[in-house]
Amino acid sequence: MGRTFIFAILAFGFFTSLLTRCASHTQARSNDREFSQQTQVVRVANSWSDAHPRGTTTTTSDGSVELQRENDGHFYADVQINGSNIRALVDTGATEIALSRADASSAGIATSIGMPEVIGEGADGAVHGEVVTIDRISLGPKTAEGMPAVVLNQGGETLLGQSFLSKFDSVEIHGDTMVLK
Repeated sequence: MGRTFIFAILAFGFFTSLLTRCASHTQARSNDREFSQQTQVVRVANSWSDAHPRGTTTTTSDGSVELQRENDGHFYADVQINGSNIRALVDTGATEIALSRADASSAGIATSIGMPEVIGEGADGAVHGEVVTIDRISLGPKTAEGMPAVVLNQGGETLLGQSFLSKFDSVEIHGDTMVLK
């Protein structure tokens, strides 16, 4: 009887282990299926957003430029700087145009390697960069030549400030649309 009892306990332990593994394997397969379905949803969402980008720059028949607010709450404009297409954050609180190093390079604006010059103060202290001149900048029907700008040593975003926005008669925000007239 002792052997039978030990055999029964071992068999019970074996079947319990087997059931636990099966349940674990079934749960893992279920998680894999759920992950796959979520991935497909993300892929569909990403392909839709690629085909329907938010924040596109539209020029209306009266020459106004309309910008749609993007998911991050900001407005972006597709500008041409020295013939290069640049995506810029429209910053009504900025005085000047501030270019990222990459966008300056794309627009053919040469900068020094180190950029030791302090061009302003930020929340983290001194902001380093270089003062440059943009030969030509365009947004919709507005074009300006010889615009002063700065190239920032750090930061990946180009900012379109008041020095260029003031070329428009008005800058208005209506809900999620910014209109430059």
